[in-house]
Amino acid sequence: MKAMRRSVFVGLTMTLLLSVAASQAANKSIMKFSTMVGVDGIFVGTNPIRGVLGDELPWEVGSAMGSLSSNGHLTLKVKGIVFADYPSVPVELRGINDEAEFRALVSCLSDDGSGNLAVINLTTAGFPATRSGDCTIDTFVSLPEVCVAPIVFVMSGSEDLWFSVTGSESE
Repeated sequence: MKAMRRSVFVGLTMTLLLSVAASQAANKSIMKFSTMVGVDGIFVGTNPIRGVLGDELPWEVGSAMGSLSSNGHLTLKVKGIVFADYPSVPVELRGINDEAEFRALVSCLSDDGSGNLAVINLTTAGFPATRSGDCTIDTFVSLPEVCVAPIVFVMSGSEDLWFSVTGSESE
C-alpha cells in the first residue's frame, strides 16, 4: 500500500512538472521593452509604419514597460502618453490625453502561405486610459505561427492611429 501511494505521488509529481515545463516552453518571451517613442517629426500623419499611420499631432511618452510572449500574452504599462508641448499642438491639448481608451497593436512579419512576405497587424480591445496618459494593457493576441521582428504600438481607442511605438530616441 505504501509503495502504491509513493508510486501515485511520484506519478502526480512528474505530471505536474511536465505540465509546468510544457507551459513554460509554450510561453517564451519574444520581446521585452522599456522604451517607446511618441509620434513625432516625419511620422506625424504621414509615413506609416507597417501600414499604420501616426496621429495628426505629436505625442510624447513618459514611460513604458512591456512584454510579448510566444503564446500571445501582451503586457504593457504606459505612463504619460500625452500630446507634446509643441507649437503645432493647440495649447488646450498640450500635456494631456484626450482619449478614454488606448489599444495596443502588435505587428509581425510573417509568411502569407505562398512564400511571400506578409505584415500581420493584430489590434487589442480598448483599455481605460487616464487624462494624464496612463494605461495598463494585459491581454492575449493570436500571433501567427511565425512572428518575426514584432513591433508594439499604443493606438487611439477611437481611430486607427498610433501615439507611441517600441523604440528609442536620443535625448
